[in-house]
Amino acid sequence: MNLAHIRERLSNGFRPFVVELTNGRRFEVPHPEFIMVGRNVIAVMGRNDVITTIDALHIVSIKDLPPKGPPRKPSK
Repeated sequence: MNLAHIRERLSNGFRPFVVELTNGRRFEVPHPEFIMVGRNVIAVMGRNDVITTIDALHIVSIKDLPPKGPPRKPSK
């Protein structure tokens, strides 16, 4: 994966996305503050504040996260 694609997503009207890796693992990026982009790696901070460093060669795809809608009202 070309890291320029990720940089572009971060700078052109951010939308939450998921980074998918060659081993099937997925990392959600709900806000631009949850990711850092280096020359050949990215670092993603997870919900439990653990930072995972990922080599760009292992990134298979970037997909939009579905938008979070308003909470549903309980049915009666």
